Amino acid sequence: MSNDAFTGRTVRLVPLSVDHAESLLPSASDPEVWRWMPRPRPESLAEIRSMLEQMIDDPARRCFAVQRLDDQSVVGSTSLYEVDLVQGRAEIGATWFDRSCWGGPYNAESKLLLFSHAFHTLGLTRVALRTDNLNERSQKALIHLGLVYEGTLRSHMVRQDGTRRDSLYYSLLANEWPLVRDKLLARVASKERRATGR
Repeated sequence: MSNDAFTGRTVRLVPLSVDHAESLLPSASDPEVWRWMPRPRPESLAEIRSMLEQMIDDPARRCFAVQRLDDQSVVGSTSLYEVDLVQGRAEIGATWFDRSCWGGPYNAESKLLLFSHAFHTLGLTRVALRTDNLNERSQKALIHLGLVYEGTLRSHMVRQDGTRRDSLYYSLLANEWPLVRDKLLARVASKERRATGR
């Protein structure tokens, strides 16, 4: 796990720690925030500490807490996982944000910082994201950014309500990154303007 932090215009990604559990519990225990997450929703400080420990202990995962720059508060988390430096690939996931951040620049800039780290620092060739087949908002956002839909893993995992989920896979390659980076930069700037009224 890298000890590096990555700073953008509105957020800083800092290495995830169990010390972030108290700050992350309000968002992680929110059923609407957790709606599309495949892992059980933590409902207590002990449960989120255990979840964070499992994430941090995974050697193929780079986990980050998302810190909002204007007030230094921790407003979410995101990860690179299944990191394979030999094959040059990883996935982005385990991403959630406090509802107060929805519609703002924070998720877009977190993706910008993670993709940049993946392609420029780790030297990866491919980064993938997967989403629930019912999460149409996520699917539209990924296509809008320029990620390529690759296919669907049918009946891929069990949702928290016991139903079976299909997982849709999207990917971005290193040679496609410059165009997507420009789109993300523009999106962050636009959302920041709307959030600040400037």
